[in-house]
Amino acid sequence: MSRAGPVRILGLDPGLRHTGWGLIEAEGTRIRHRGHGVLNIDASQGLSDRLAALHAGLSEVVGAWTPDEAAVEETFVNRNPVSTLKLGQARGIVLLVPAQAGLPVAEYPPNLVKKTVVGTGHAAKEQVLAMVKVLLPGCGVVAGDAADALAVAICHAQHRRHASLAASLR
Repeated sequence: MSRAGPVRILGLDPGLRHTGWGLIEAEGTRIRHRGHGVLNIDASQGLSDRLAALHAGLSEVVGAWTPDEAAVEETFVNRNPVSTLKLGQARGIVLLVPAQAGLPVAEYPPNLVKKTVVGTGHAAKEQVLAMVKVLLPGCGVVAGDAADALAVAICHAQHRRHASLAASLR
């Protein structure tokens, strides 16, 4: 994972109705906001059409923003097995699109993302949003899925940097 110069990291927060994305640039300990948004999928469509729309929207994001790496938040198991299965299918698309573009894709559990960004693994969404605004001043993110995606990208930037440092010590 070591690379000279800045690395563009696409963070992704998968969802079947709303998938957040956030792009940062990381170089050493510095991170900079480059873009963010939410892919809103029409819930009235059938599952296959929703997955196709998610694939098309995410492919557009990857093509337009040309990230170097991607990071995806792992999903937790719902009480409703049908919802969990559908979310898993959306997550599959979210993993597939960057992989098809030749990007390395890392995965992080939600508690690790929160712990990395906020300092505690059980932080509230409002705390994650507040820290994203502190770490990426002027990013303009106001809430929700895009803030979560930026948090995933920040988490990946921190963990890839630590992995690079550890590798250089070997």
